[in-house]
Amino acid sequence: MDTPWLDDREQQVWRRFAAVLELLPGVLDSELVRHDSLTHFDYFTLAMLSEAPDRTLRMGTLAGLTNASLARLSNVVTRLASRGLVERKPSADDRRATDVALTEAGWAKVVEAAPGHVRTVRSSVFDLLDPDHLDQLSSICERLLDGLDPQHRLVGHGRTH
Repeated sequence: MDTPWLDDREQQVWRRFAAVLELLPGVLDSELVRHDSLTHFDYFTLAMLSEAPDRTLRMGTLAGLTNASLARLSNVVTRLASRGLVERKPSADDRRATDVALTEAGWAKVVEAAPGHVRTVRSSVFDLLDPDHLDQLSSICERLLDGLDPQHRLVGHGRTH
């Protein structure tokens, strides 16, 4: 089977895209770690809980909302729980399942971290794009997500589920 090598234009686009994939997480982590002692994934986990009814979600639901495996999420929840930001408890609906609840300290941490995080997201992404670019980026992300997650199990698709 022949390898469908990237042509020069595809190679240039791929390298730019790969650079964004490498640089953006570090930018997001840097601001949050420096100011709030949170990684971006820590913050994202807390933020998803902060938006949930009763600030509580089942582990599997939270994994889907954060685009994480249960193993990765479990490690993060353990770390956040050790800091008093979340707590695990048996699900009220299904004793075999585990819920994760945002504590008052966790809520305070989200409130504290959100302004700086939003400023970083805005300055690193949105301020660099005009409205047409934003529409194009949204369309490109949707197309990529359709290919990477055709069952729409993870969050980020234009359609809600």
